Amino acid sequence: MSYNDFTLSKPLNKPYSRTALKEGDVMMGAQVARVVESKNPDFSVGKYYVARSGWTTHFISDGKGLRALPSSWPESLPRSLALGAVGMPGVTAYIGLKQICDPKPGEVLLVNSAAGAVSTIVGQIAKIKGCKVVGSAGSDEKLAYLKEIGFDEVFNYKKVSSLEEALKKASPEGYECYFEHVGGKFADTALQQMKDFGRIAVCGCISMYNDSIPQTGPYIQPILLFKQLRMEGFLIFHYENKPIYEEAQKQLLEWILEGKVKYHEHITNGFENMPAGFIGMLNGENTGKAIIKA
Repeated sequence: MSYNDFTLSKPLNKPYSRTALKEGDVMMGAQVARVVESKNPDFSVGKYYVARSGWTTHFISDGKGLRALPSSWPESLPRSLALGAVGMPGVTAYIGLKQICDPKPGEVLLVNSAAGAVSTIVGQIAKIKGCKVVGSAGSDEKLAYLKEIGFDEVFNYKKVSSLEEALKKASPEGYECYFEHVGGKFADTALQQMKDFGRIAVCGCISMYNDSIPQTGPYIQPILLFKQLRMEGFLIFHYENKPIYEEAQKQLLEWILEGKVKYHEHITNGFENMPAGFIGMLNGENTGKAIIKA
């Protein structure tokens, strides 16, 4: 039986829960869990693992699906980072950039929902790769944090009178790379400003998760065709058992210890406050990874 040390909330829980869960089911989620009792010699009491056992304080496991924290995990770092900058969000940023965007020195990368758990890492990796990074977020406090971690240009999408003009001002020459989280009208506008042969990694579409009626048009095929863009959706679960996952974790740990990648956790204390923390995350209250400390 394991105890949840930290528990994860993420926007994708919302669309997944509509199809994967029925009323009364345990809400999906991941946690850094500590083994408190074991009858399996491969899982010693006191060891920590990342698990996906949903919103629960304790659970019984046969060991399947548990991912041990990297053996090189330093005592100086909080284990909650295994749910954030060195976990699924950080690995998502690493793989989406490497496999799809493939940023090159001197190129311009755009990322929206830029103060979130994935996007803050996306921007910092792109800077390591020598890119100019443009980010959008929904508060001035978030913009200040993005500048602090090295973003070149930032804007508050809630305050600009024209998203098109804000994107042009941030990068008049356009964008080679675009890491997409929002979808909807933001994506429609951003795609117009991609440079020829640009690459778009679609990691989410949070602006559309609440739609009861699907949004319509504009239609993207002409833009993709005549700008010869590459646009690819990806889910991190596809890569979990591939070598690149561990490669990403190892590299992220190195960058964090070297000070090249910074992290921020938005921590809500108390398992009983998980619903409030989850709703706050969906409303954009967090900067960096939203964590529940049980």
